[in-house]
Amino acid sequence: METLKLSEQEIINAVCVYVAAKANVRPEDVITELLYDDDTGFGAEGEIAGVLHPLTEPQLIEAIRGWIKSEYQIDPYAAGIQLKLDDHEGIIAMINE
Repeated sequence: METLKLSEQEIINAVCVYVAAKANVRPEDVITELLYDDDTGFGAEGEIAGVLHPLTEPQLIEAIRGWIKSEYQIDPYAAGIQLKLDDHEGIIAMINE
């Protein structure tokens, strides 16, 4: 079983693409912030023209699934995705193919 590590930038890109598709805008129009809270876990916010689009952890995972399908041609539903908070790299995702 091979493991792929997605950087924080790749996760941000995944969120931009995900939010843009939902709002019917270009990914470049989305400003994204990744979030972690001890109580609520991982999440993200996409901002389009001043309007926030919050993502819960399951929605963040859905965005990552779309990214690994389009960028890595990995079956997004056969892959295991684990989000991690790294002291040096920020929020990363470990993908087990």
